[in-house]
Amino acid sequence: MAKKKTKGQVSIGFIAMMVCAGFLFVHNYLFYPVKNVPQTEGTREITIEKGEIPTLQTDRKEQIIYHEGYTVSYNSDYKIANWVAYELTAEEANSKQVKRSDNFIPDPTVAQNETATNEDYKQSGYDKGHLAPAGDMKWSVNAMRESFYFTNICPQNKGLNTGIWNVLENQCRKWAARHGALLIVTGPVIEDSLKQLGIHHVGIPNAFYKVICIPSGDKPKGIGFLFENKNYVKTSIRSMAVSIDRVEQMTGIDFFPSFPLEVQEEMETSSDWEYE
Repeated sequence: MAKKKTKGQVSIGFIAMMVCAGFLFVHNYLFYPVKNVPQTEGTREITIEKGEIPTLQTDRKEQIIYHEGYTVSYNSDYKIANWVAYELTAEEANSKQVKRSDNFIPDPTVAQNETATNEDYKQSGYDKGHLAPAGDMKWSVNAMRESFYFTNICPQNKGLNTGIWNVLENQCRKWAARHGALLIVTGPVIEDSLKQLGIHHVGIPNAFYKVICIPSGDKPKGIGFLFENKNYVKTSIRSMAVSIDRVEQMTGIDFFPSFPLEVQEEMETSSDWEYE
């Protein structure tokens, strides 16, 4: 028959077990830090090491929101994004699993009085222009739905939205299919005293940008693009290419801060990326 333990033996055993558990917790916390913890509310868990997440270098209103297909730095002063960042893989670029939804709605993570609505755009003369395009979200019903949140939308000249901006979006899908994946950051160039539209005073950008990185291969490659918020007629996207450094100067954003400095310097000073 097993010998029954005394209360003292039980207490000593319990204390020893708790001390051991505490040691393991501290050890694991120090040497195996928790990852995939989001900075603010949202649906997508992204580590701070993830390459496409930029940082603002200027004092600007910012709410970081994580969604399934993209991350957005939202500026409630102008009701538009500072930037939208996402990874586009070859599989996602080629997917036709989901049809376009065309259901523009407020982002539920944003306060009701701090978001644009469909009413703001009525008779404004501007398109509801996507930053992370719906065409990149055909791999998921939820990602497609979230791409129509107004946190991912900006007032955009119709000719720009359906013209050269759309051409660049299609080209990004080709590059992603060829190279396996792209890191993309896109958004409006936010300046002081932007013109505004609608009852929610939505900022109307004078310009837009897109920066793209191929993280695969021996060295990451990168390129930037800047567009005025206007129609471009008979203009190639290659002629609009600039260095990522140039876009950083225009926007006050550090686009790939998790990359080593020497990698950033080489990647961001060049705009020599073969257009196909």
